[in-house]
Amino acid sequence: MALALEQARLAAAAGEVPVGAVVVKDGQVIGAGHNAPVGEHDPTAHAEVAALRAAAKAIGNYRLDGCDLYVTLEPCAMCSGAMLHARVRRLVFGAADPKTGAAGSVTDLFSQPRLNHQTEVRRGVMAPECGALLSDFFAGRRQASRSSAQPLRDDALRTPEQRFADLPGYPWQGRYLDDLPALDGLRMHYLDEGPADAPLTWLCLHGNPAWSYLYRKMIPVFLDAGHRVVAPDMVGFGKSDKPKKDAAHSFGWHRQVLLGLVERLDLDDVVLAVQDWGGLLGLTLPMAAPGRYRGLLAMNTALGTGDAPLSPGFVAWRDMCAKNPEFDVARLFARGNPHMSAQECDAYNAPFPDRGHRAALRAFPPMVPNRPDADGAAVSREAREFWAHRWTGRSMMAIGAKDPVLGVPVMEALRRNIRGCPEPMVLEQAGHFVQEHGEPVARAAVGYFRS
Repeated sequence: MALALEQARLAAAAGEVPVGAVVVKDGQVIGAGHNAPVGEHDPTAHAEVAALRAAAKAIGNYRLDGCDLYVTLEPCAMCSGAMLHARVRRLVFGAADPKTGAAGSVTDLFSQPRLNHQTEVRRGVMAPECGALLSDFFAGRRQASRSSAQPLRDDALRTPEQRFADLPGYPWQGRYLDDLPALDGLRMHYLDEGPADAPLTWLCLHGNPAWSYLYRKMIPVFLDAGHRVVAPDMVGFGKSDKPKKDAAHSFGWHRQVLLGLVERLDLDDVVLAVQDWGGLLGLTLPMAAPGRYRGLLAMNTALGTGDAPLSPGFVAWRDMCAKNPEFDVARLFARGNPHMSAQECDAYNAPFPDRGHRAALRAFPPMVPNRPDADGAAVSREAREFWAHRWTGRSMMAIGAKDPVLGVPVMEALRRNIRGCPEPMVLEQAGHFVQEHGEPVARAAVGYFRS
């Protein structure tokens, strides 16, 4: 049944109802399948049918004498009939299906004495695990349905959902908030994966021009460790609403949105994972509620204190954005990350179908505080003092050495201002977007913060 659950998770990742099945003969799996009627445009593409087909091909016979079929959900009448026709020896299923189950819930095709074959049935194997997978899936569906009904403000845009279809490596069901006071009716997207009572919660904050997709290589590592992951899309990015005017964006406003998110989700035992603007904003959060935070994972970022010159690399980036406001985001990622596929690079263009959706991309470079009185500078100086003298958690730093904007010199300066921060993990082949090399970083971080 554990193998059938793996198949069910594949279905969920593809947006199908999470049902999985395997066929076993003489202790060996000879067929496996998962639900795919939506993707294959086939009403018969149920998990059981797919597994039966694979098994029949494997043994070269449509009769599956001596075979057992394991499936995570009680089969429907169609699949039950297929099993009887194939003369499956035994059916083992997990969760009951009170709406269409044909093995005892709605009807019981396996108890008909007039049929010329009798299949043994065992019910309820790993039922809690199978049922939880289905419950989580449909809860996500309901949440998405509610989210799609949230009204859009007249002064904002919302990227069409189809722009995010079939993104490689991003199977998670999104969640939305629109009632934080700072949002004032704008809709904010975030991921929230893993158990609510996990020993650690990773708050993963992206920068410009990225979104939560940036953490897709790190999230599975954190989840495999039994931890929780919360990864928001800042307003103007990813699946969040996008104000039409550049002037809608400010350092103080975005900070208030993030503070509200932490409070609303009541996050505790947080490891703050930040990069780029995720750090410029995120590094100012823990001093507002130090008891919520246990750790910091800092990657190619800085504090915008306004009392030190901006790095030459950042000034060059800011000038490029001003001269080329319609720059190709996918090309930017491809140039700095040659190991990425074209589809992965294109995922970073997905949130921005046209110029109207790109206000945040234009607004963020000049928002970096460059004067002592600039918006965000004073709170960043307060944060610098907090990290240097009042921070009591553990810290880890990972640096993409090829970053021309926030590379090793900038990060070393930041490290000197973080109390107890050890020598950094330097990734020689990584650039600005360290998370694109994130799996080894995540594994090192899990071990570091667990010890």
